[in-house]
Amino acid sequence: MYLTAGIAIIVAMALMLARAIVGPTVYDRVLAVNSFGTKTVLLLGVLGFLTGRPAFLDIALLYALINFIATIAILKFFRYGRLTGVMSDENPAREELR
Repeated sequence: MYLTAGIAIIVAMALMLARAIVGPTVYDRVLAVNSFGTKTVLLLGVLGFLTGRPAFLDIALLYALINFIATIAILKFFRYGRLTGVMSDENPAREELR
């Protein structure tokens, strides 16, 4: 049963990879990569359960945190063009920075 779950997760990961390659917009690709990371966390959990090694759950949690932070950073970069500082529409210095 758990082997079937692992195979289903791998198939879903393949579909997410296809969406990341074909995705019509950048945001579709970022969402696909984020979903791929989430499926990786699930696969690590299933593998940890199948092998009887609870350390895999710690690795999965760490990977989930890295996936979340990376997704936020990538989206911020695509929106503002840089990772440092915040450029909003209300910022009067925005025109000076360009």
